[in-house]
Amino acid sequence: MDIRHLTYFIEVAKYKSFTQASNSLHLSQSTISKVVKNLEEELNIELFDRSAKKIELTDAGEIVLAEGEKILESLNDLSVHLYDLLNLKKGKIKIGIPPIIGFLYFPTIIKGFNNLYPDIKIKIFEDDSKKVKQDVKDGILDLGVVILPVDEKEFEVVPFVNEELSLFVHHSHPLAERKEVEMKELKNETFILFKQEFIHDLIIQECLKAGFPPKIAYEISEWGFINGMIAENLGIAICPKPMAKKVDQDLIKVIPIINPSFPWNLGLISKKQKHNSPAVREFIQFVSAN
Repeated sequence: MDIRHLTYFIEVAKYKSFTQASNSLHLSQSTISKVVKNLEEELNIELFDRSAKKIELTDAGEIVLAEGEKILESLNDLSVHLYDLLNLKKGKIKIGIPPIIGFLYFPTIIKGFNNLYPDIKIKIFEDDSKKVKQDVKDGILDLGVVILPVDEKEFEVVPFVNEELSLFVHHSHPLAERKEVEMKELKNETFILFKQEFIHDLIIQECLKAGFPPKIAYEISEWGFINGMIAENLGIAICPKPMAKKVDQDLIKVIPIINPSFPWNLGLISKKQKHNSPAVREFIQFVSAN
């Protein structure tokens, strides 16, 4: 039995006429009769009672009609869903994002993508960078956002942010009027650090390179909390430069760091050699283009 057998049979059953079915399908009556007869022989049962002037379905024919219609409907649904998937009308994307990165960049990115593809569902999983990388590697997540560089033997990488980290201080701080500051000048400062390892460890590493371990007063996971602590002059913080748009610039001053500068390069990663869905590929393209 194949789809052609079912289609011809259902058309005959619908009209209760080989003639009308042949007109509907634009096929000869003999072709349709032969196909239906082959189906009956294959099932070893009569599907039509041909003894009366107008053919009628047998009990077996009623069963084959009911089940055959379900099969054709399922196949049609399959075709529609595949069409929608391939034409980006449907799909889902699972993305892992460290909290501060999501806060800074992704509301705008997701809104823009949703405007183009409203029926593609994006699921966001907030976690630290190590966990994001591991979940992408394990195939749990489709995509992850991480600080670069990463091992490009394991991941496909699409860079999408090239920024710097800057110094954030209270407006009354002695460094507040400076146009730039060197890392070594922060030796005696009290630090407020992000708790997330992806930025926490980077700051400590750069302080050590500059010749001193940072004096850490607070380790906080929420940017709003850190913002409030700086606003109360409880310490300094090193944060991504785009955070400057999120603070009260009358209370908090943002100063570039030099010698060395603090790169803040982010990338979208996916598992190497994994077949990405059309939705995931389009999201990567969208991020790359914006």
